Amino acid sequence: MHRFVKLEVYQKALKFTGEVYKFSNLLPDDERFGIVSQLRRATTSIVLNIAEGAGAGSDMEFKRFLRMSLRSTYEVNSIFDIIKELGLSDLESVENLRKNLDEISAMIFGLIKSLNN
Repeated sequence: MHRFVKLEVYQKALKFTGEVYKFSNLLPDDERFGIVSQLRRATTSIVLNIAEGAGAGSDMEFKRFLRMSLRSTYEVNSIFDIIKELGLSDLESVENLRKNLDEISAMIFGLIKSLNN
């Protein structure tokens, strides 16, 4: 088994991806190829970059992929802002997801920091 599967941040990001997919199913159908598609791609990028980085072979490469994962969290956060601005969902749902995203961001940042030491 690969080590990334055991990482708490990977597990949390994977669960978050499922939550985002469920949430995005509730967004308007006319956003399927716009906001929904971009939100899903950015969210899955968080998980996939953690996994890909873990298999990179060095801490330096792992950190590079973790930084990409962290950037994807910023992208998802911005998409949540767009969803709120356009009134595409209730604020409570978006803020609950954002809270989980903030935790994932902090965990990724902490993992990067631990690899620097």
